[in-house]
Amino acid sequence: MVETAKMKPGDYIVVLPMATSIPEESVAYISGQLSVACNNKITSFNFTRAQADNQQGWIDSVKNARFIFITGGDQNKFMNVVRGTKLYEALHQAFRNGSTIAGTSAGAAVMSQIMITGEEKGKSDKDSFREIKSNSVVTSSGMGFLTSAIVDQHFIIRSRYNRLLSALADHPDKTLIGIDEATAIIVTGKRQP
Repeated sequence: MVETAKMKPGDYIVVLPMATSIPEESVAYISGQLSVACNNKITSFNFTRAQADNQQGWIDSVKNARFIFITGGDQNKFMNVVRGTKLYEALHQAFRNGSTIAGTSAGAAVMSQIMITGEEKGKSDKDSFREIKSNSVVTSSGMGFLTSAIVDQHFIIRSRYNRLLSALADHPDKTLIGIDEATAIIVTGKRQP
């Protein structure tokens, strides 16, 4: 990720842990990994919904970061903080300026314009997506960095084939990407999968 971001000495990394219920631990974990790969400053902002519109210093720091990392957790929680705020716009400005925006788990799921929420329509138990069928995957609006693709995470380890194939039934015009542990996709410029 650091190599993809083409970090220069004055560049910095922002970690956004709003998806997780353990933000300090998540920030410490990814910061530890990133600090092995680079000497750049790493900072984090655990925005609340109000701060995502009013904490201008933090928002400007996100907008000007060379590399932004979104932690895992619950993609819905992250989007509930960010959607429709100045922070959302700052993330898009950073993206337009060529910043690398990456994430793990929920942080990967939010990259799509159409985001899989993790829920199945009409089900409340954990034994969901036992069959492939249209109109069963609950989706919401994500960050929209990927407009022609939908990302699902923990693909093999959590057997999310049925969920992703069901999403394909509803969105046959999209490329569906299942990312598993220790895997990634890199999208450069306007070239999408």
